Amino acid sequence: MTDYVPDEDTINTGYLNLNQETKKSGYFLNPDINYVKELVKGLLINKNRYGCNSCPCRLFIGDKADNKDIICPCDYRDDDISEFGCCYCALYVSKSVLSGEKDLIQIPDRRYAKKEENTDTGLIKTGNLPYPVFRCRVCGYLCSRKNPPEKCPICGASSENFEKYI
Repeated sequence: MTDYVPDEDTINTGYLNLNQETKKSGYFLNPDINYVKELVKGLLINKNRYGCNSCPCRLFIGDKADNKDIICPCDYRDDDISEFGCCYCALYVSKSVLSGEKDLIQIPDRRYAKKEENTDTGLIKTGNLPYPVFRCRVCGYLCSRKNPPEKCPICGASSENFEKYI
């Protein structure tokens, strides 16, 4: 176990990098900058501790391969934002939350529900894929998940521009 704690400059640099990446991908960060910087601090600590940007709001158990689903941005972000307006840790929020039209709420952790679903029924969807594959009809971006993303992370097209591909 490490006692690594990033300094203020490292946290600020991490915040600026995350903010730029988020803007490019069409997502939104939580408007509370101090809250986001605390999450960035957690991501930096987890990167030092586990070798990856594991979500600071979830429990990392086992090795990196067992926790790929919670490496930020986690596999559950898009579904959480579509349904609740924010991801599990509220690092990412929807446009309606950002504008104040919708309140931030505490949401359930999809991670364990997914694991229980996989345990009960094996693979969930199409063929051997755990989820269907959606294709952005604007730029061709492909993603495998339960529902299409709210916005394409490549071209910014809305979810209506996605079609079930496989």
